[in-house]
Amino acid sequence: MKKLIFTLISLSILSASTNAQVKLTKSSEKMALTMYFINKLYVDKIDEKKLSDDVVKALLHELDPHSSYISEKEVKEMNEPLEGNFDGVGISFNMMTDTLYVIETISGGPAEKVGILPGDKIIYVGDTLIAGVKMPNKKVMSLLRGPKGTKVDVKVLRRGVPDLIEFIITRNKIPIYSLDAAYMIDKKTGYIRLNRFGATTTDEFNEACKKLKQEGMQNLILDLQNNGGGYLTAAIELADEFLDKDKLIVYTEGANQPKKNEKSTSKGLFEQGKLIILINEYSASASEIVSGAIQDWDRGVIVGRRSFGKGLVQRQIPLPDGSQLRLTTARYYTPTGRCIQKPYENGKEENYAMDVIERYNKGEMMHADSIHFPDSLKYQTLINKRTVYGGGGIMPDYFVPVDTIGFTNYLRNLNARAITYKTAMKLVDNSRKELLKKYPTGDIFLKEFEVSDDLLKQLIANAEEENLYLKPENKTDSTDKDEIKDNVTKSDTDERIEFSENEYIRSLPIIKVQIKALIARDLYDNTSYFKVINGINEVYLNACKIIKNDKQYDELLNKKISDE
Repeated sequence: MKKLIFTLISLSILSASTNAQVKLTKSSEKMALTMYFINKLYVDKIDEKKLSDDVVKALLHELDPHSSYISEKEVKEMNEPLEGNFDGVGISFNMMTDTLYVIETISGGPAEKVGILPGDKIIYVGDTLIAGVKMPNKKVMSLLRGPKGTKVDVKVLRRGVPDLIEFIITRNKIPIYSLDAAYMIDKKTGYIRLNRFGATTTDEFNEACKKLKQEGMQNLILDLQNNGGGYLTAAIELADEFLDKDKLIVYTEGANQPKKNEKSTSKGLFEQGKLIILINEYSASASEIVSGAIQDWDRGVIVGRRSFGKGLVQRQIPLPDGSQLRLTTARYYTPTGRCIQKPYENGKEENYAMDVIERYNKGEMMHADSIHFPDSLKYQTLINKRTVYGGGGIMPDYFVPVDTIGFTNYLRNLNARAITYKTAMKLVDNSRKELLKKYPTGDIFLKEFEVSDDLLKQLIANAEEENLYLKPENKTDSTDKDEIKDNVTKSDTDERIEFSENEYIRSLPIIKVQIKALIARDLYDNTSYFKVINGINEVYLNACKIIKNDKQYDELLNKKISDE
């Protein structure tokens, strides 16, 4: 009984090494006694560890969407997207319903280079079936990882594709970079894109910033679109690069956590010069800390769409069995006192996760005037007294609607089935030497390369060829289907890529840029990719116009954000 009680009340301990006395409440006594009687009196034998894990998960589920339980088998792997290097294939994944879902391909990694996509389900690693067999994460990772230069064969199930797709991945050293790209837009304006806030973010940013300043950078566009956050300390350090001494960057506070202020120092690398930060609906947490601090101090202009709205701070707390809690301990507040956390009381997971889709359905992605904040969440910036809001993300100073014209069903199907990617990679595989001879640098490629009509015809042909796999006689062999049919969801695998001339013409400018960008990345690097792909990024294009227009930039820093 003492063991069971200790397991449960350990939830109240702030750290596994804490020596403070823990006083049992009547509620915690009740939980411990319930576990004890189940263990001693229940009709069937129980798995005590599984039951205690389920109890912990259920408790955390009632708190907020970001508090979670991490089993001891997952603890070692959970921080790899944020720090360190390792040899492997370069994916972040999650095991859901006994199936490995690819959450992210690490930028520039081996998996991304061969065409693995987020959302893919890895069914086989070599000859080993990993779907539907309750394989632990550690075992999966041991199969995927290996020394640099060795190869691993994987078979994936992709939405819209009936057969398993085979990829041969050459393992490599996986650098976990925060920085995707850094380059000069013109003689005065630099561009830096960050994909996360990790252990090396500040060093990467500083190195890029110094290099761009040597090239003449006076103004900066910082791209935090789709940046889901990361380390709080990294966000504080980055914001410090833009603010002069003793400016409040963020403060954290909770019912059991005293208020803690984080202020800027005197060592900022970019305290002068025009600054624009790009955000969208997937910019969250640490991205919102930086954006909020810059906006509150009127240091720069925020361009894009309303950010995600995550204003909670999690602390990782080790438990005696090697597992951990990721427990929300405080809210963070921008310098004006805004908490940008969006509501989660009604339907902690379902409604919370569907929020971005609801924004689209309500028209918020297309029209800024569809966004409404209550007056109780109204604040004023600290220098120019502009109106800003809390309680639901960072509202940009300049709103850019999502493109609803060029992104057709035909384009979505091409991308979902990796047809655009395959078309680009086939050209590179067949003509790499010739392309590099004709376009020896990324900049020359950017200026001179054009997607030819023949390449576009090949794209359409590749899509038609993909449809051939939908014929019954060409579907996955019975052995594979028997092994995975009860374990892997195969929704929408019978959809054809129907050619629509109208949709093709509407999407053609985007298709051309996507093909060119993918070729640039494979031939050169990620910076070359973003130099091309930013040509269809409306948030980026609007920021470029604003930063070159002194009058518009100054007006945005001095006008109130409409709350009508």
